[in-house]
Amino acid sequence: MSTPPNVLWIMADQLRFDYLSCYGHPHLHTPHIDALAARGVRFDKAYVQSPVCGPSRMSAYTGRYVRSHGSTWNGMPLRIGEPTLGDHLRGAGARAVLVGKTHMVADAEGMAWLGIPPESEIGVRVRECGFEAFERDDGLHPDSAKQNWSAYDDYLVAHGFESDNPWEEFANSGIDPDGELLSAWLLKNSRLAANVPEEHSETAYMTNRAMDFMREAKDDDRPWVCHLSYIKPHWPYIVPAPYHDMYNERHIVEPIRSQAEFDNDHPLMAAYREARVSRSFSRDHVREHVIPAYMGLIKQLDDNLGRLFAWMDDEGLSENTIVAFTSDHGDYMGDHWLGDKDFYHEMAVKVPLIIADPRPEADATRGHVCDELVEMIDLAPTFMNAVGCEAKPHIIEGRDLTPILHGTEGFSRRYAISEHDYNWSEMAAALKQPQFDAHTKMIFDGRWKFIRCEGFRPVLFDLETDPQELVDLGASPEPEHVEVRARMEAALLEWASRHHTRITATPQVLAGQKSASDVGILIGFWDEEEYEEVAGKPFASLTPAGPASRRK
Repeated sequence: MSTPPNVLWIMADQLRFDYLSCYGHPHLHTPHIDALAARGVRFDKAYVQSPVCGPSRMSAYTGRYVRSHGSTWNGMPLRIGEPTLGDHLRGAGARAVLVGKTHMVADAEGMAWLGIPPESEIGVRVRECGFEAFERDDGLHPDSAKQNWSAYDDYLVAHGFESDNPWEEFANSGIDPDGELLSAWLLKNSRLAANVPEEHSETAYMTNRAMDFMREAKDDDRPWVCHLSYIKPHWPYIVPAPYHDMYNERHIVEPIRSQAEFDNDHPLMAAYREARVSRSFSRDHVREHVIPAYMGLIKQLDDNLGRLFAWMDDEGLSENTIVAFTSDHGDYMGDHWLGDKDFYHEMAVKVPLIIADPRPEADATRGHVCDELVEMIDLAPTFMNAVGCEAKPHIIEGRDLTPILHGTEGFSRRYAISEHDYNWSEMAAALKQPQFDAHTKMIFDGRWKFIRCEGFRPVLFDLETDPQELVDLGASPEPEHVEVRARMEAALLEWASRHHTRITATPQVLAGQKSASDVGILIGFWDEEEYEEVAGKPFASLTPAGPASRRK
């Protein structure tokens, strides 16, 4: 094994933690992801910093909370100058390479203000979130003009899938028994086979591209972090044969929800339940159409990861590559009468996280299940440590997971934090919430999950007595619940009061912030004797000639 190792960072978009067999799904077997867990550490309490793609990923890529980096929603640019994992690695002589999705939007206005041409070296780096974009495809291009096609669109055309929009008509549509092409944007079509052979699907294509990168990287001595970021199982929910009919209604787990929960009078929760996607997924026939396709997408992902891991074994890459597997958030699938993501129940904000470190230092923790609270922002400092990048606690808010991976002391966390800006949404419109009030924050201590809902009362769940989060204690008059709400509100305030933007406070800057008297700025001293008592040196030694000479 060479030093340092490489890192393959796999992220599946919108993958629930409990739709993997190693996390307990009774029908969806994922042997290749399970095998990764068996040779690494499976984290049982990993939480994202936002239950939405864009802000969750920006936190992962910066190692910083949403309130710190400011990209609070999909399409919200990551401001110019916000340091990313790629920037830190590049400074240490390592590479950060993208294969797949980032959902990052560049700060075009900030670049123009600073006079940075978008096509310049710095401009390209900023536009790609600090990554070298070996292959970038954010996936959502349903009606895009040809000039906005991804390389995957060109790939489809090159393989005979000719169309004005091959992503839409082949990868994300199906054909019914009458030969009609039907879009997977309509949930009723989810059970059709995607109109593309599996070997040409997005998941297979991106797997191949990761192999292409690793082949090319063999000629480069620099260590790398390759972010293999899959678009699926994110909607549109459709999967190629043979995965489209592997699962049916018999394999669907009953929804986690109750009538009392539906009758909860919390205005924001009621608005969530009334959103179109929630009303759709609250209907059993919608779940019966979509969930088998969602499961098929995950099964296809697992099979492609098995293909990738076997190839890495054959190429001798596995022995020197840390593999991390996770997702950017989950998917409600009708649980709690909700659809999509956007709130803080476990199936939305808790994610799978598996890290397999091949180094001998990790031998003692292989197959370990960790129940420490960890956050998505912890990955950046962990990867930085692995490839030899110095720690940057003045910038990075995450905590290095290496002590957990190597079975040593040094990691602890009291709370996990997640945030959501719902200003864009149906909920904000229904409640007439102004932009500055349309946000929520979650703080979770491993038992109590407290959600501050600006303008409304909080939501509180006790996961010890109510692991399915069916009983909202946010208005409970019980003294214990009153005390918990006050304590969690105070903890959230303490977190919000920390330094979040002090990213220029490098060790060098801090070392230069000497006492004012050390550099000749004398504030409050009465006479020379007092100065000399404090400073421990003669007053006249401030300058070669002494202060008196300057008064002449």
